[in-house]
Amino acid sequence: MPSVDTCQGSERTVLNGDGRSEEILSELIYKRQGERNLGTESDYEYGSRVGIWRLLNLFESFDVPITAYAIGQALEMNPDVVKALKDGGHEIASHGYRWIDYHHMPAEIEKQYIVRQLEVFRKLTGEFPGGWYVGRQSPRTKALIWEVYKEHGAPLLWESDSYCDDLPYWVDVPAEKDVEKPEGMLMLPYSFDNNDLKFHSGAGAFTPDAFFQYLRASLDTLLAEAESGSPKMMSIGLHCRIIGKPGRSQGLKKFLEYIQFLPKGDVWVTRRMDIATHWRGRFPYKPGHL
Repeated sequence: MPSVDTCQGSERTVLNGDGRSEEILSELIYKRQGERNLGTESDYEYGSRVGIWRLLNLFESFDVPITAYAIGQALEMNPDVVKALKDGGHEIASHGYRWIDYHHMPAEIEKQYIVRQLEVFRKLTGEFPGGWYVGRQSPRTKALIWEVYKEHGAPLLWESDSYCDDLPYWVDVPAEKDVEKPEGMLMLPYSFDNNDLKFHSGAGAFTPDAFFQYLRASLDTLLAEAESGSPKMMSIGLHCRIIGKPGRSQGLKKFLEYIQFLPKGDVWVTRRMDIATHWRGRFPYKPGHL
């Protein structure tokens, strides 16, 4: 289940009113306080100019649907990506309106960002996002997302700010404590280990072949567990400006080729919305049974 991050243009920069420039997940790691980091900005821009198109071409050549973790501000800057994702049958999920750290943000400001994200999605895609992954969330993020969706009368199919399982699971929503028919929140855990951020981890050289071998080892382990009667979900985290580079993309291509040769029916490569719909149908929410 590949998830592709499309955040280019929404990262921290003084151009966006931030006090510093972006410092993480870039080829160039150095800090700029109160001024632009032109190198990092240019590296991020690679994702929107080149990386996203290379990845879409690759996935569509293998007939693989993806979930795009889309930042609202980035979509506003690059509406052609919205059209390409929709034309390709991919899911456009929410990654927040800005790709920033929400941890210390006042709740009322964070809520405004969530509302803004819904407005942008409805304008650009014609609908609200069915799923969310924020990443640098605050302790209030999930509750605020739930609150905004209720206020807009919109369905929230899944949320992925979790890393604690290899299967979807339900959580109770505190605000539903006294509701007659609570709906809960379905969590689809994300992954930092099956993730191209390893290329920027600082743990030494991480090659395209190493990325392929790691993904293959993860999948082989989960397939063996499935054969023993315990099927699992595998998430793969990708970033246009990272895995979208020419050399690195070859590791992803090798993994997609590997999947093609597995027995038919062993692996379901699909969008997060499809997994959420399947899980909801097979394992509906039961309050307190998490």
